[in-house]
Amino acid sequence: MPTRVAVVGATGRLGTQVCHVIESMPDMELVARLDSHSDLHDMLGADLCVDVTLPGVSSQVVEFAIAQGIKVLVGTSGWSADRLAALEKTLAATPEASVYIVPNFSLGATLQMMISKTVAEHWESIEIVETHHAGKADSPSGTAVRTAEEIAAVRRDRGGVIAPHSNQSARGEQVQGIPVHSLRLTGVLAKQDVVFGGVGETLTITHDTHSRDAYQAGIIMALRFMDSHTGLAVGLEHALRPAAS
Repeated sequence: MPTRVAVVGATGRLGTQVCHVIESMPDMELVARLDSHSDLHDMLGADLCVDVTLPGVSSQVVEFAIAQGIKVLVGTSGWSADRLAALEKTLAATPEASVYIVPNFSLGATLQMMISKTVAEHWESIEIVETHHAGKADSPSGTAVRTAEEIAAVRRDRGGVIAPHSNQSARGEQVQGIPVHSLRLTGVLAKQDVVFGGVGETLTITHDTHSRDAYQAGIIMALRFMDSHTGLAVGLEHALRPAAS
């Protein structure tokens, strides 16, 4: 029997792509497309909910799905460490629940984050510049926030991060001590630079997304991961591990 899937935010750019991917998978059935005018009860009967809404809406979708015993794959930005901590408390009371949050479905963006964590073991001067299309609603992006949080975790036992003059507004938003600079420009889809400074040298790890087709493989991986996942997981890297073993 195919997995019955409801997509919340189905009329958005990413939501439309998620729907196309689900319809292309023989073991998935798209049973509901919810938009901003839909009632969340429209997802009832689904085995899995894919949330690709907005940061201010996403938590409501997740809470409703958990309460209804529906698995949730979240592709919405805005899930900071504080929000994840609150979600973990909710899941502690519902151990059979399944929530998977993917800040970015791009394989390249995921590898950029993984490589950046390795570099962060050696250098303490670190900044992030993320650029997205002018219509992106949130800043910093969820990918930039997650990258900063992961790097900060690596640096925590290594003396932290050097971020001089952090009191100046032009120095970007501090995400766990790492300056993050957000650009919103016409003509761009998505780009992120993680810049490391060392003695006498710099290293920039750049990822560019030129087409939304870059998300397709990651969406499929994340949907497959949900088949056996329980609890909370964050990041596409969790879906990569079975393929690498």
